[in-house]
Amino acid sequence: MTGTQKNNPLHGLTLETILNQLVDHYGWEKLGQLIDIKCFKQDPGIKSSLKFLRTTPWARTRVEELYLRTIVKL
Repeated sequence: MTGTQKNNPLHGLTLETILNQLVDHYGWEKLGQLIDIKCFKQDPGIKSSLKFLRTTPWARTRVEELYLRTIVKL
């Protein structure tokens, strides 16, 4: 199993780390423009966003893809 993860740039990163880095990079307003999710636009916060992202696979996928495009720069 470790062989399948060594090339995964998200391996070892928590969703909270990913979200914090995106918020630091873009800010909530721009993040809400890039990914149209209510929890990024109305009274945004890390805790409420994590709760939503952990239960909504399509939203989590979009956040991870944005992270890979901007922070990791694949």
